[in-house]
Amino acid sequence: MKFRGLRLLSVVGLLYLMLYLYDEGKMTIAVKKASTLFGELMLIFPLIIVVMALITYYVNPRKIASHLGEESGLKGWMIALSAGIISHGPMYAWYPMLEDLVKHGLKKGLIATFFYARSIKVPLLPIMVAYFGFGFTLILTLYILLASVIQGLLIDQICGRNKKCD
Repeated sequence: MKFRGLRLLSVVGLLYLMLYLYDEGKMTIAVKKASTLFGELMLIFPLIIVVMALITYYVNPRKIASHLGEESGLKGWMIALSAGIISHGPMYAWYPMLEDLVKHGLKKGLIATFFYARSIKVPLLPIMVAYFGFGFTLILTLYILLASVIQGLLIDQICGRNKKCD
């Protein structure tokens, strides 16, 4: 099994070493913050692993990808937008499932649309209306939806011409 994050880990280690040489005090603060974050993530990872295991066991990626493949059309875009809006939790929790769906034919543009649409948080919309008004909230939400589709279309165009997206 290949450890995929070895380069990133090496770069981060090198950056910490450079920070240590530049300013030991700032490096100590950075290590403390990173340790705190790591501890918080270690508390969440068991839950993420259980949820991902349940999704993997009960969800058939081929069936889902059949609705989100090259020929998905408007239905695929609507599913990506809707799923992005209603999805919760940290983005990295979605990476393994999306990777599996890509292996079964999920369009890259729909991934971009999904992630972009995640910026709409349904539970926070009433608060946004209270602070900024209904008109602003509606226009911003529609703009985010439109921009998420545009981002997805751009990704499809770039990845269609450039096979480095694989």
